[in-house]
Amino acid sequence: MVKQWRRFVSAALVSTTVALAVFTVSVTSQSPRLSGTIRIDGSSTVYPITEGVAEEFQKRNPEVKVIVGISGTGGGMRRFVRNEIDIANASRPIRSAEEEEARKNGIAYIELPVAYDALAVVVNPRNTWVSYLTIEELKRIWEPDAQGKVTSWAQVRPGFPNAPLRLFGPGVDSGTFEFFTEAVVGKARACRGDYTASEDDNVLVQGVANDQNALGYFGVAYYEANKNRLKAVAIQHPEYNEGKPALPTVENVLKNRYALARPLFIYVNREAAERPEVRAFVEFYLQNAARLVREVKYVPLPKRAYDLALERFRKRTTGTVFGGKIQVGVSIEELLELEEKKKK
Repeated sequence: MVKQWRRFVSAALVSTTVALAVFTVSVTSQSPRLSGTIRIDGSSTVYPITEGVAEEFQKRNPEVKVIVGISGTGGGMRRFVRNEIDIANASRPIRSAEEEEARKNGIAYIELPVAYDALAVVVNPRNTWVSYLTIEELKRIWEPDAQGKVTSWAQVRPGFPNAPLRLFGPGVDSGTFEFFTEAVVGKARACRGDYTASEDDNVLVQGVANDQNALGYFGVAYYEANKNRLKAVAIQHPEYNEGKPALPTVENVLKNRYALARPLFIYVNREAAERPEVRAFVEFYLQNAARLVREVKYVPLPKRAYDLALERFRKRTTGTVFGGKIQVGVSIEELLELEEKKKK
């Protein structure tokens, strides 16, 4: 009797194990694990956000590899419109020439705003003579005619020392370069050429941090990460903050008090969006952007903007509302209005 009972229990255990195995296989087949590679390149400004999203996404989906490069907005867009990457990070809207190249190559894209950024104009902490600069003074420093001529701080403002003015800024492939020159000089890409340029903002940070006479600019996240090595310069613009100098703070960006603020984007290849891993990554990005944007010291968009972007992505709505031009002075409210128009 005992042997029969043991045989019965053993048979039952085997049956249960087989049943569980079948159930597990069934569930697995119904919910396959994501795998594959997602290729992203572009803006060094957007990089900290996308890299943060990628790290969290890969923890949840270890079989997906997300590769995030930094070649500047222009470099990323060139690769994007040639169908070499799935997603482009961009610190400016897509340009008309890039749109045309995308059309020629049969690339449809989905434009998604992900955050707001403020450009930080910075000096070395040992610089004791400048706390703010006017937009006119910045133009005097950076316009093409300044090349080889405006080489001393004394030429920027009476009372500044006769010390060499050494400049650091993004290279010509950077969306930050294009936005800054449009906002400050009045024409995108119009800039003196005798400055230390790099698409890697960490190189610019290092340059300013090591030179008492340096002046540079880049996305505010890189300033926030190096506040002990840099000093932010307030910007005075007649159309912002009642004409008083303003620093690149979250509050000033939210209240449209700071002149050098702009939206940041990702551009998603429409065809790539049909791949499960890309679709899941972009949805994860938009659903978690607000928290991750704060973590890297950028300004998150209103929840409504992320909801609209997610809806547009799921509908695969393609194209841009910026007309192929860099937009200066687009407030968060105005961006939200554009998002609402996209929906209609």
